[in-house]
Amino acid sequence: MTLRLHNTLTRRLEAIAPIEPGHVRMYVCGITVYDLCHMGHARMMMAFDVVYRWLRATGWRVTYVRNITDIDDKIIKRALERGVTIRALTDEMIAAMHRDIAAIGIEPPTHEPRATDYVPQMLGLIGRLEANGLAYRSEGGDVNYAVRRFPGYGKLSGKSLDELRAGERVAVLGDKEDPLDFVLWKAAKADEPADARWPSEFGPGRPGWHIECSAMSCALLGEHFDIHGGGLDLQFPHHENEIAQSEGAFGHPFVNVWLHNGFLNVDNEKMSKSLGNFFTIADVLKKFDGETLRFFMLRTHYRSPFNFADGLLDDARSALRRLYTALDGVAAETHAIDWTEPRAAAFRAAMDEDFNTPAALAVLFELAGEVNRARGPASASLLKSLGGVLGILQQAPRDYLQAGTALDEAAIEALIEARAAAKCARDFAEADRLRDELQAMGVLLKDSAQGTSWVRA
Repeated sequence: MTLRLHNTLTRRLEAIAPIEPGHVRMYVCGITVYDLCHMGHARMMMAFDVVYRWLRATGWRVTYVRNITDIDDKIIKRALERGVTIRALTDEMIAAMHRDIAAIGIEPPTHEPRATDYVPQMLGLIGRLEANGLAYRSEGGDVNYAVRRFPGYGKLSGKSLDELRAGERVAVLGDKEDPLDFVLWKAAKADEPADARWPSEFGPGRPGWHIECSAMSCALLGEHFDIHGGGLDLQFPHHENEIAQSEGAFGHPFVNVWLHNGFLNVDNEKMSKSLGNFFTIADVLKKFDGETLRFFMLRTHYRSPFNFADGLLDDARSALRRLYTALDGVAAETHAIDWTEPRAAAFRAAMDEDFNTPAALAVLFELAGEVNRARGPASASLLKSLGGVLGILQQAPRDYLQAGTALDEAAIEALIEARAAAKCARDFAEADRLRDELQAMGVLLKDSAQGTSWVRA
């Protein structure tokens, strides 16, 4: 079966066809490092970590670029608030990002460029756009992109220029020729710190956000490459503007396939600091281990809206423990996968259909059921090997299961009391869920007329 991807540009599933046979070049918009990474960042990182892993698992050579935006209005503001240099702030936040995403098994990309290392390439690209009549200098010193001079603007978002102009996200006119125009080079402000500006033929200043990704992707992947990804919130204006910049500068297609992961909600509402439902990755890792968080995200297709809630994470932890319990005590090794084997073929068919991780996980649970019945090393090894493709089930089962039993007796008793309350309320489904959760943690219950007692397995 051929891998098919949902291309946001064409709005259909397309078979992958790399420009260079056997080699996929992919760029993903990374993080603006002014604060700790939040769960929206985790969702995006996970989506493209899965893409990266699957491409390599099925034999492609992959050059994966995920950038770091380390100069931005928010970064400058935060550095000034904290009384530190921009570099000190961004170094601190990049280190925190690496720590947090490593905990959930996100693999490093081939290249992780920092925007500030590519300012000369950005200036060169702006110069080409000016020479091509697509950029102009404003009275205030900025250099702007003239959107209406680029044919085809709006093809990614699927909106006409007039529709876009009427949208709420369009900038105010200011010293622009058109409200849709966007900044390529921002003139330095008098109150900005020295490390927030660069000398250039356009005057001292710094790059706009959109030009950063066009320059970095071109420098590391070429003027035309295979896959560009990012969150759905970046489709417009960021990715639309990247197309306008890159195709306007070079006169040919920029990217073949655009991939976008779905939005993240918290308890079915959009995550927002103002709503008090904002969670950093570090926050979540205080309550749940990194593999549970990874498994939780794998249970939702990357293009679907992703709902984050503690109850759903609890359920994911119990489900992951069921997989590890199946592997516990069975000789299992990670090995090269025979994709003609029926369960492996079903797993591959799911992943080849636009990275359908929920369907792929269903295959793992089928295998776990077989391992539980027969305790055979062949099925267990296939379960572990397929799990490894998704970045799960690679710990020693006993180590993982025992790590999850580090509850004190008071916490165990609280769960038992919650189960008893559920039974009194005749909520037997909840009582069964709590019993299964305790069992997955290695706590065995014994009900009697005198009450419920427990022992560790």
